[in-house]
Amino acid sequence: MKHTIVQTNGFTRTLCATAVTLACLGSTSALAQESDNVDASKGKLEKIEVTARKTVESLQEVPVAITSIGAVELESKGISVLTEVQQFSPNTTLQTSRGTNSTLTAFIRGLGQQDPLWGYEPGVGIYVDDVYIARPQGAVLDLLDVQRIEVLRGPQGTLYGKNTIGGAVKYVTKDMTGDPTFNIEGTVGNYARADVKVTGQYPLVDDKVYLGFGYANLNRDGYGEYLESALEGQDKENYNKDLWAARLTLEAHITDDLFFRLGWDKTEDTSNAKGGYRLLPSILTDAPVPKSKFDSYTSLPTWNKVELEGYSWLLRYDVTDDFELKYVGSHRESYSPTNIDFDNTPLDIFDVPAEYDDTNDTHEIQANLLGDNYTFVSGVYLYDGESCGNFDAVLGFLGRAAFGTPGLTREVSGCNNSESWAVYGQLNYDITNELSVSVGARYTDEEKQATVFNGLIFDNVYPYSGWIPGYVRPDGQLTPQVLGSDGDGDGTLDAPAVQSWSRFTPRLGLEYTVSDDTMVFASYSQGFKSGTFNPRATINEPGVNPEVVDSYELGVKSDVTESFRANVTLFAYDHKDRQYIGIEGGSDDPTALEQRLRNAAETAAKGLEVELTYVATDNLTLTAAYGFIDFEIKKNDAVPPLIGLASTPENTLNMAATYHLDTDMGLFTFNANYYYRDDYLLFETSDLIQQDAYGMVNLSVNWESVEGNWYGGIHAKNLTDEEYLVGGYDFVTRNEDGSYGPGLGGDTTLIGYYGDPMTVQLTVGYRF
Repeated sequence: MKHTIVQTNGFTRTLCATAVTLACLGSTSALAQESDNVDASKGKLEKIEVTARKTVESLQEVPVAITSIGAVELESKGISVLTEVQQFSPNTTLQTSRGTNSTLTAFIRGLGQQDPLWGYEPGVGIYVDDVYIARPQGAVLDLLDVQRIEVLRGPQGTLYGKNTIGGAVKYVTKDMTGDPTFNIEGTVGNYARADVKVTGQYPLVDDKVYLGFGYANLNRDGYGEYLESALEGQDKENYNKDLWAARLTLEAHITDDLFFRLGWDKTEDTSNAKGGYRLLPSILTDAPVPKSKFDSYTSLPTWNKVELEGYSWLLRYDVTDDFELKYVGSHRESYSPTNIDFDNTPLDIFDVPAEYDDTNDTHEIQANLLGDNYTFVSGVYLYDGESCGNFDAVLGFLGRAAFGTPGLTREVSGCNNSESWAVYGQLNYDITNELSVSVGARYTDEEKQATVFNGLIFDNVYPYSGWIPGYVRPDGQLTPQVLGSDGDGDGTLDAPAVQSWSRFTPRLGLEYTVSDDTMVFASYSQGFKSGTFNPRATINEPGVNPEVVDSYELGVKSDVTESFRANVTLFAYDHKDRQYIGIEGGSDDPTALEQRLRNAAETAAKGLEVELTYVATDNLTLTAAYGFIDFEIKKNDAVPPLIGLASTPENTLNMAATYHLDTDMGLFTFNANYYYRDDYLLFETSDLIQQDAYGMVNLSVNWESVEGNWYGGIHAKNLTDEEYLVGGYDFVTRNEDGSYGPGLGGDTTLIGYYGDPMTVQLTVGYRF
């Protein structure tokens, strides 16, 4: 599929209406349920359980827009990484960030955060077994021993806290049964893909203590290569994969009423840094624009690393049959040194070697009360996190050409530390048998401490010695502190800047049961995204206020018949105090990175989400999911001005079919789905890069033996080999005549990063 580097027309309203009409006529449904939740032998829908309100409930009884994809569905479609889930949830974007394999860019209903730099807060919360993943580095999770993925659309601030103004994504691991199990699985595919996964559990003490384990080793050659590297001895694979992950879980059923779980996980990703594709020829080199979108050039090392390690623990005590106490805690660490060649040439025009180093601890005490006509969830939440980093904007070519120096680097480093506490409660009360009310609120108080060091160095500088062969970093702090406070009164910044914010965020909902099979709901909720300091500050600027989202929903969830389900949600929101990264001053200075962070914009949106399921026969299930969003800019004080939503198409559509064929050789399952994304901008401030609308076709054939121990599958994804952008950089100027001139670094740097090409994979596994 084509992309453009200028504004293009979007998909026509007529075609959108046609697509929606076809979907509503029953050709498909929302993949909002697990395939093991559709009983093919009876041709009827089955109950789907979710934990959106931190208690186990039926999907059809929860007044929240949710997409839930279960283990069997994930397996049968060959979904192996979190980003693939975006296809099946309306108005959802989950993509791998530019320059890396493991950093997540997430938007739901147009709300999220594209920049992964420390200090910037995400707008979509990622949770693993109710443990918050605070930073986007490493959040592109490979699916290992997962029970289901839940996508909660809309603000979830009452129960899930700050930074869920767009919604939340929940990764729920499999429960242990106490039976000894062992599963080994291998996958091979094009691009020399070779994956091994081992999972299982073992009862250490019968009916009391269980040990669960999982290990994955994932390898793939690159989709492309670095055609030229300025450094010798570099691995030239581009878009490759080299990752391992492990997980251990210990569960103890101490008594009938007391349960304890301890978890540990670790991931190490040593895949190469991703090189981008030049959408414009360089004016400083003679290297041609590559033929393949996955080929690149670089002057940086191609190595990259993401290390993640975490511990979590859960203690649950059933005080009575109706009263439960729960404590959830975690400790997580991540470290990621990375190389991002912004200009993607063999010259050091604009290179960014960077480090990210994060640590956080969370503690949550929760009380759940169940009455005859009510449920009450309440809790206290504590968060303590440290997010630090360093990046060097290496402009070496400019330094030598313009200043006659050995090089030129704008070095930025610092930390943004957060201490937050919150109390929350939500009451769901049945006024009558048909009418229920939901009232909730959360009070959050957060303090942040930040330091920023920023300055020019007239040499090429890297984060530490040995970053490139032979490099020795000078001792000491190389740039002055520009953001912080004067701790000893001598007029020099030597301590962190400190600022606090607090917010009361309410939720109110009504639910009316029209019949045993149909529920109508309406809700108002408020989302809260933390205030923060500018990690790229050049002056001692104050922190910006939190973002606030007022969201309204009207929806219906209906099992229209025993075989047809329709869930429809209308939504609207107002987004106030939008945190905005703008530019001011130094516009004619090619070395300037004068970025300012302020509350510069207010926006609004309204939209529609439709999820349908139709069990057509005992063997055939059709599904569809459609999303529409209409965006409005209400206030626009930013420079450059806001022009639209980043990575958020106006229309998304998924249509799928699943067919079961039971034979003497075992059960065969055939899956086919078509996924459509409308035009979308890559950046909220620029139309220099825009992805045209595209569609993607995926096919799968799965087999399970009669005994149920052997299984396998063939999965073909992106069969038409669509080329679609998921990230980019636009350091270039556009002249009045439509031509392009140099931007930061002195080159025409307009770069795109692409989603996966056509892939084919074969998976074979055995359950002991």
